[in-house]
Amino acid sequence: MPYVNYGREAITFEKAVYKFVDEHPEYDMKNYGEILEKVGIEWGINSMESAIVDDLDARTVLALLIGAIRADRFCEGALLGFMKSGAIQRWLVRLKELDL
Repeated sequence: MPYVNYGREAITFEKAVYKFVDEHPEYDMKNYGEILEKVGIEWGINSMESAIVDDLDARTVLALLIGAIRADRFCEGALLGFMKSGAIQRWLVRLKELDL
């Protein structure tokens, strides 16, 4: 079974996302799967990577980030895949557009 050894940047990213979520309970990220489901995004790599985020609100984009981080707990390397595909970057750009 492959093992992914994330670098400092990825670990810092993950901690920053969790810190934001902890400091902003109003986003209710415990239910990230339900948040994604409500907009027709399945909690899975293909559905999440292909999600068009242009019209998504901040809560949904945060749910994508949490979903990607949590996916890595069950499928080692999933977060790396989201990074390599450019999905993480698209989601962060969307959050910046929303001024979050």
